[in-house]
Amino acid sequence: MINKVDHIGIAVHSISNALPFYQDVLSLSFLGEEEVIEQQVKVAFLKIGETKIELLEPLSSCSPIAKFLEKKGEGVHHIAFGTSNIHSRLEEIREKGIALIDEIPRIGAANMLIGFLHPTSTHGTLIELCEKRGEEE
Repeated sequence: MINKVDHIGIAVHSISNALPFYQDVLSLSFLGEEEVIEQQVKVAFLKIGETKIELLEPLSSCSPIAKFLEKKGEGVHHIAFGTSNIHSRLEEIREKGIALIDEIPRIGAANMLIGFLHPTSTHGTLIELCEKRGEEE
């Protein structure tokens, strides 16, 4: 079951340049920053109610975020939905004919299990499913 909008991922060229807008103008609370080396990305999380904003900065020109920025520029990259038992959710979605980028969940930012649905099957929006590690139905 999908139980919430966990976060909205926004691709930026520079987290340090983007943070003042989200912190000073929108008054969002900064939760922290980390590098996800496997995905060649630096992320920063900000909180707004029960949802987070995830700023994504590429660590190299090979990063998927670098390619996104080159093609589309800064802006919304993905929407992440929180779920329990991500393995079952991905299997159910695949059985419904939706193309998956991740057949098996992987570890993402904040040590969460994540899996992406391919935008060709989701009306052009990159969808991420995420589960806090240790949670199950």
